[in-house]
Amino acid sequence: MSSTVAEKPSFLQAKFGGLPRPFWALWGGTFVNRLGTMVMPFTGVYLTQARGLSLTAAGLAMGVFGAGSLLSQLLAGMLADRIGRRATLSGGMLATSAIMLALGYSSSLPAILISMFALGLVMDIYRPASNALVADLVSPEERPRAYGLLFWGINLGYSVGVTAGGWLAGHGFIWLFWVDALSSLVFAALVWRAVPETRPAARESTGGFGVVLRDRVMIGFTLVALGNALVYSQTMTMLPVAAAEVVKLTPGQFGLAMALNGVLIVIVQPLVSDWLGRRDHARAFAVGLVVMGLGFAMTAFVTDVAGLAVTITVWTVGEIITAGIPGAIVAALAPADLRGRYSGLFGLSWSLAAVLAPLLGGPLLELGPRVLWFTVGGVGLLSAAGILLLGPAIRRR
Repeated sequence: MSSTVAEKPSFLQAKFGGLPRPFWALWGGTFVNRLGTMVMPFTGVYLTQARGLSLTAAGLAMGVFGAGSLLSQLLAGMLADRIGRRATLSGGMLATSAIMLALGYSSSLPAILISMFALGLVMDIYRPASNALVADLVSPEERPRAYGLLFWGINLGYSVGVTAGGWLAGHGFIWLFWVDALSSLVFAALVWRAVPETRPAARESTGGFGVVLRDRVMIGFTLVALGNALVYSQTMTMLPVAAAEVVKLTPGQFGLAMALNGVLIVIVQPLVSDWLGRRDHARAFAVGLVVMGLGFAMTAFVTDVAGLAVTITVWTVGEIITAGIPGAIVAALAPADLRGRYSGLFGLSWSLAAVLAPLLGGPLLELGPRVLWFTVGGVGLLSAAGILLLGPAIRRR
């Protein structure tokens, strides 16, 4: 009598295997798109140096971009459920490509403001559709790993794109716009050709965003996500300012320390995403939020680049823990035919944080670095407490 023993999956199979081919097409498009994300990290420099705008005018341009971004997530969520995930994602990328070039060739302030608002409206329109696609394509058990791998691909592409963008900017800013536009076109084409439409048929009782807003668990989770986003958004708002003005680091020193974030994510994320995916979502998310909050609170005591590197390492560990979990929670809470709208509400929390983080962080930093960083750490702890309170309801879903 012969017996067979199940073979243990290989390392690569355990980390990257078992996910459907359309998911990897989505991953590849996301990676290429992030690889070409060169404009936004240099927007402030472009507006002031290449277009000669004052700091006030540049701030206004960034503000209207934020206003467009706030509207985009709700619009994108509705479109993903009504016209489909694939059409919303591909259409959003095509619009992004066209508007990116329009902004690159805009020279007057009115034209720049219109282009910036339109870019904010369409640039992230793919996110709710992408999140809904993963939920449609991937089993609940594998969703945390899938969302974690998407997060990994975004960071892998972005780290290379920003580096290349800095080099290209020296040869002319217009190159950044062309590369960004081309990467958006590639993303649109790849999704349209290789990813099937997965939108479930809408039920007659579907009530649009009214259903989402009546879901108390989702509203509570959105507030938790807002807290998480407010904490993380400090990396792009007040952390660079505090490093320069308080710790007196040069841009080179700050960039070197921040490179740790990308390196750790690229190396560690794929190694732990499958293990984290098997943990209880609410408890794992709470742990990640606590670690992130601790890392930012430690920034209050930073006096040199080595100290900053330590705090970045700590909050990056928290970021890695939380990376794949929110998308899985949203997918668990959402009815299949409303996944786009649920993802849109979740995305709104990040757009709102991008607007609120500098508005709140600036006055807090003026009161003192400890006031800012202890407050940021406190927000992380409050968010962790919030997700633990929601844990039983999330597990019931």
